[in-house]
Amino acid sequence: MDPKLPEPSCREGSQNTNPCMSCGACCTVFRASFYWAEADDATPGGVPLALTRQITPHRLAMRRTEGPLPRCVALLGTPGQTVRCAIYDRRPSVCRHFDPAWAAGRDNPRCNSARAALGLSPHEPNLPNLPKAA
Repeated sequence: MDPKLPEPSCREGSQNTNPCMSCGACCTVFRASFYWAEADDATPGGVPLALTRQITPHRLAMRRTEGPLPRCVALLGTPGQTVRCAIYDRRPSVCRHFDPAWAAGRDNPRCNSARAALGLSPHEPNLPNLPKAA
């Protein structure tokens, strides 16, 4: 499979502005667990079952997202520099719904905590240029 590079904000925009493409912190800090029916053995085109492991009767997790040095099996590249998801079009819902902090105009403290765990600076809100006080 030829992996497609993620779109910016993990869902919208151009690849040049995608904060996820130079980060990948969430893929190295959090367990990516999801409902079993998202896997390709239950849903055609779903998450490749071979890249998951069962954690409960109804939940799967991406392999290698647990333990002392987690790193999702589908993460390619160097976190904090250049990364991409090898299964971007087939990634689980937990990944699809994880937006970078301030990319959609709202904070995501979990994004910034993952970035801090890798020694990366937090994403800051893009504030409009306000007039200076007199």
